[in-house]
Amino acid sequence: MYKVGLTGGIGSGKSKVAELLRDRGVAVYDSDSRAKALMNDDASLRQSLIKTFGEDVFSASGLNRKWLAERVFNNPDELQRLNAIVHPAVMHDFAVWAEAQSGDYVVMESAILLEAGLESHVDAVVAVMAPRELRLERAMLRDGASRQQIEERMRNQLSDDQRAERSKYAIVNIALDDLYDDVEQLHRRLCYDAKPHHA
Repeated sequence: MYKVGLTGGIGSGKSKVAELLRDRGVAVYDSDSRAKALMNDDASLRQSLIKTFGEDVFSASGLNRKWLAERVFNNPDELQRLNAIVHPAVMHDFAVWAEAQSGDYVVMESAILLEAGLESHVDAVVAVMAPRELRLERAMLRDGASRQQIEERMRNQLSDDQRAERSKYAIVNIALDDLYDDVEQLHRRLCYDAKPHHA
């Protein structure tokens, strides 16, 4: 199965692109929500998290996300430890899921695909980009967050230029009308890439 990684910074509209691909019948793996589910449901993953971060990592209602986020946010070492536990489990889950899908290709949607060095698990990377101001506006509107909070999150992510350099395809998402056409073109290209081509 041909695997495509879909990534983009905060406010880029990556989820919108994923939605438009889903509308075309493409199976999309949302690695963020799957990671959350696995952290709650996978017994060995839970054990590893407790062993690494202590009992407080889970409350009666499940993963204590706020506590964990605060713990790793400005602590690269802790974040690395968290990722070392979670990413392999998510990648394994994605691989099993991908094999069960039909269609020309599957998509793994991940905000931190490149930051986490997960591009080796996919055949091609698509970056969704947008001008910085537009991304700020979108993210502030969506999350009800302050400009400062969004800028802080942006600082922890790659720039669009860095993303574009490491991606096979890039989509610039400014106007929705254009986005529909761009996603249609992207879909055709990926269908073509996914087919075996014999020299």
